[in-house]
Amino acid sequence: MQLSVLDLVPVRSDQSTADAFAATVHLAKAADELGYTRYWVAEHHNMPAVAATSPPVLLSYLAAKTHHIRLGSGGVMLPNHAPLAVAEQFALLEAAAPGRIDLGIGRAPGTDPVTSIALRGPAGRTDEDIHRFPEYLDDVVALMSPGGVKVSLEGRNLLDKDYILKATPAAVSPPKLWLLGSSMYSAHLAAAKGLPYVFAHHFSGQGTEEALATYREEFRPSEFADAPTTFMTVNACVADTRDEAEQLIRPNLQMMAWLRTGEPLRALDLVEDSEHNQLTATQQAIVAAGMERAIVGSPGEAAQQIRDLASHFDVDEVMVSPVAAARRGCDPATAPARETTLRLLAEQLL
Repeated sequence: MQLSVLDLVPVRSDQSTADAFAATVHLAKAADELGYTRYWVAEHHNMPAVAATSPPVLLSYLAAKTHHIRLGSGGVMLPNHAPLAVAEQFALLEAAAPGRIDLGIGRAPGTDPVTSIALRGPAGRTDEDIHRFPEYLDDVVALMSPGGVKVSLEGRNLLDKDYILKATPAAVSPPKLWLLGSSMYSAHLAAAKGLPYVFAHHFSGQGTEEALATYREEFRPSEFADAPTTFMTVNACVADTRDEAEQLIRPNLQMMAWLRTGEPLRALDLVEDSEHNQLTATQQAIVAAGMERAIVGSPGEAAQQIRDLASHFDVDEVMVSPVAAARRGCDPATAPARETTLRLLAEQLL
């Protein structure tokens, strides 16, 4: 069993962004020391409870603070960025930490429509960007390749018609590319391009089995992978007892309930504050579904849940998103319950 980590860099109500980032650094170092395979950070924007806005910036710092663990994006939301910018950032990361960088790419905006438009500047984010996602994906790959890509600008007279553009001037190796998704579109595209693929099971849990089956059935071998390559992502909260784990995960599940029912978002509650929140019947159902889908319990229970999940979906790697909240009085620059989740799982499975 290989275990990995997905980190959204959550911001609790007792934390500043600096505190949340410091806690993530502690968590990444712990994952490295415990023997986890990879550590991915997400891209979300304009969300009070999420500080992970720029994966390459976070990863550059984490690369300097860790030694062995692979580092990557889970993921970069490509329609928000110019392909050249993404290619340059991750080619540079690979040069700084050779053989340790994963570039996970997604198609979703990772934010609300207004913020999405602002990210792209005056041109905004259009439906054409979504339609051209496969083309942008190819551009990133070509730009990171040793030979670069030939460029022609429509309506421009270039001095050299075979102008070559490279993400870095002397790339030795590219980062490993993964396609991320939460719909059947991504499963078809990953299979057609022969890319390693990860379905966002931690986000919705709906359609995972169908997406992975489609990916495996339609997969075409490529330079990126000889055979279908995938793993599972799942929310996790592990403590000495199941009751404690359920209390620690509750703030995160409540936040997801508010997000999915259009309620104003805020920083992640402390455990004590979450006990007093009033939820609608719909929100309570979302919390219950999230509890059922997540890895929650004592060390032995949680380890068996992960084994069962890996067996059901036929994967040998599981990426956990440690979503345990904190209790009042916790050092704001740390996330001890999240570190405990990683430690207890490692003791059982690594």
